[in-house]
Amino acid sequence: LPIYPALTSHALCLSFPPGKRQGPGMQEHVSSTLDIAKHTLLSCGIVLSIGTITGLLAQKIKIPDVAVFLIVGMALGPAALGLIDVKADSALNQIILLFGASYILFDGGASLRFNVLKQVWLTIVVLATAGVVVTGVITGMAAYFILGVPLMVALLLGSALASTDPATLVPIFRQIRIRDRVAQTVVSESALNDATGAILTFGVLAAATGASEFSLAGSALDLLKQAAIGIAAGAVLGYLAALLIAHERWSFLAEYAPVVTLAAVIAAYFAADGLQASGFMAVFVFGVMLGNKDALGFKMEPGEAQKLDDFVATTAFIARLFIFILLGAQVDFGLMGQYLLGGVAVVTIFMLVARPAAVFLCALPDRRARWSREELLFMCWTRETGVIPAAIAGLLLGMKAPGAPMIASITFIAILMTILIQATTTRWLARRLGLLEDGRN
Repeated sequence: LPIYPALTSHALCLSFPPGKRQGPGMQEHVSSTLDIAKHTLLSCGIVLSIGTITGLLAQKIKIPDVAVFLIVGMALGPAALGLIDVKADSALNQIILLFGASYILFDGGASLRFNVLKQVWLTIVVLATAGVVVTGVITGMAAYFILGVPLMVALLLGSALASTDPATLVPIFRQIRIRDRVAQTVVSESALNDATGAILTFGVLAAATGASEFSLAGSALDLLKQAAIGIAAGAVLGYLAALLIAHERWSFLAEYAPVVTLAAVIAAYFAADGLQASGFMAVFVFGVMLGNKDALGFKMEPGEAQKLDDFVATTAFIARLFIFILLGAQVDFGLMGQYLLGGVAVVTIFMLVARPAAVFLCALPDRRARWSREELLFMCWTRETGVIPAAIAGLLLGMKAPGAPMIASITFIAILMTILIQATTTRWLARRLGLLEDGRN
């Protein structure tokens, strides 16, 4: 549903030169666009009102709100009550996904601290690169043997599912206070591995369609370029934003800090995207820079800092509310049903074999981090699938890639299983493993 400006008849009449009258066709067009605008506004109102109530419910029963939002979206969507019908390829949905995921990533980056990242950066880098490949290969081989599809199609499915989802993980760790270094490792990995997942997916697609041979060196170089440009764009804009809202002399925009963050998140995304780099990586680094402004020598007044924190928390809540209710509403149960049993089997191996293998192979050798068994087990379980894999599956469908309907079907199954099973048990598992921060849950 594209967003159109709501125009009154009076305003429209003023736009015509004297002596010109609206024809029947123009009147029908105005009526149509006005109806679309009203429907869009009504859908947004329904999502906001019901989402707020379900967010409160999730808080009361102490489970991550993204899981409740997903269930509510499925109930409100065309397959059930039919109160919301926003197509996955509509302009409105794409705007919500782009801005919402970017803002949630910024929020996640702002919660990280330099002193923690210095201890675990090697694990983050290896998980976000080699870990994605390990996950993709194991999941792909599972699909090959269970579903009986061609090997390249199976590997394409594994690649599409391999990256974790920051839009899911950031709010979970906002609501459930896990030991800092564990939470920051998982969040940072999710922010960095979307580029790896996309490069791997489209590299395998090129090989599957015969467009080109997959080049490990070329893909590694492309990933390095995307990372460097994304980090540079986010760092520059993050430093500039901190300067304008928190510098002792130059903070003339301190009063408008919330607006500065909104504009800078959009600027960081498009600066990197325009340079063929990862926009999500840029907004994440922007958040890290702004969240560590004290370490950069900048300090806001307590009142202004609190106002900014409240604004970011509220905006991030609205973003995830819209993202996951709409994602639930777009679940295609008919498509899922075609590969349900095989899909559940593949996703089970994806959760219980592929992810643990990636974590132990990539994190255990990091002697500097000295991961405990409990921390490794928690990271094995925490790898929800969500917006990024859904977007990749949607692109493959649009491109009519080999096996695209099967990939989209199993991606939906993975989203439902990981969010409804893993996200809802995060607090319980963290408590059993002794990773909850004392006095904060």
